[in-house]
Amino acid sequence: MNWKSINRSLGPGLLFASTSIGVSHLVQSTRAGAEFGFALAGIIIAVNVFKFPFFEFGSRYAAAKGESLIDGYKRLGKSALWMYFLVTILSMFFVSAAVVLVTAGFMDNLFGISTQWPHLRLLPSILIFLVCFIILYFGKFSTLTDVIKVIGIVLFVSTLLAFILTLFHGRAPHVLGFTKPDIWSDSSIFFIIALMGWMPTALDLSAWNSLWTLEKMKDPETAPSFKEIITEFNWSYWITAGLSLCFLTLGAFLIFGTGIVMPEGSAAFAHFIVNLYASSIGQWSYWIIALASFSIMFGTSIGVLDGYARAFNHTTRLMLNSTIDFSTANSTKGYRGAIVLISAGAFAIIVFFMDQFKHLIDLATTISFVVAPFIAVANLRLVTNQSMPEQHKPSKPLLAISVLGIIFLSGFAGFYIWKQLL
Repeated sequence: MNWKSINRSLGPGLLFASTSIGVSHLVQSTRAGAEFGFALAGIIIAVNVFKFPFFEFGSRYAAAKGESLIDGYKRLGKSALWMYFLVTILSMFFVSAAVVLVTAGFMDNLFGISTQWPHLRLLPSILIFLVCFIILYFGKFSTLTDVIKVIGIVLFVSTLLAFILTLFHGRAPHVLGFTKPDIWSDSSIFFIIALMGWMPTALDLSAWNSLWTLEKMKDPETAPSFKEIITEFNWSYWITAGLSLCFLTLGAFLIFGTGIVMPEGSAAFAHFIVNLYASSIGQWSYWIIALASFSIMFGTSIGVLDGYARAFNHTTRLMLNSTIDFSTANSTKGYRGAIVLISAGAFAIIVFFMDQFKHLIDLATTISFVVAPFIAVANLRLVTNQSMPEQHKPSKPLLAISVLGIIFLSGFAGFYIWKQLL
């Protein structure tokens, strides 16, 4: 692929990367390294590999069939569509709340809102919801992807720089008497499940990828080819997966075994993460990293609200047997109403979990992981269905990874449920 074709196809993969790098990387990967060193590196690699086919199927199905995975779920039967609808309802408020709360923390760290107005603790979250709504209400898909390109490059470069300098700096010394945590304890198992839930992101977001792909294909003059769509997604996915190990390394080298405890509050956590970067690159970089971190989280918030609004609007229309016109999907009352509904529900959860930052993150990510096997099976059925063009069906190696992925996801989800029932 030349640069012209690469630039033409950029969009869905970038939005996927933006929604992934947020909470799963900045928060969960860093926590994994800080609390367990490199003990969970194998888990992170495995879950990235085993989830890959099911995300790729979102782009593959949309590019080959000209319809979203959600349409495909309806073709599998009303039960499959209802299953996806329930998954969306169960996750959209908690996931949106978790993402916006983290974003609000980075905004607060950047602008010092809680320091100047300590009685307005909810103001950063309100501002995030408000600005996201305005952008999605009046903005366009091309504008969204252009913004993501800029902030994605900034965070990618700064993360690689911090990672390389951290390797040269070496590990921080362990405190006397430090003992490695037991990764098989109940609390560790629950964290591992939460870590996998959003690594690199929730599996039900594969449907968003198909919706974004259709949006990118809407203009026949600039629409990328099937090969370009798959290539763009693959590059975005594996860069995202690699960055998760960079964040893990930052936590393992700079925090693990030092006795430093990662703070609970979202604003304090954001300040902690930015300082972590600055300790590797240099204090001169603090504000650059603060701006880059806030920007990528803000991009994640926009992507999450847009994705859930599109998915919720699309699913409810299919359930009501309404005709969907993708050319106006971003301006319909249903889409805008979905943004209002999701924002209101997510804000209510933020109010409830304001002082339980880690609990909210773990709850949202755990919900995502438990429902992942159902999404995986449905996606595999769609891309192997007889109606799928033969030349666009996945390769045998990809199908083999898919089967192993379903076993992997089902095994861990079942293990988690079993532990909860004990």
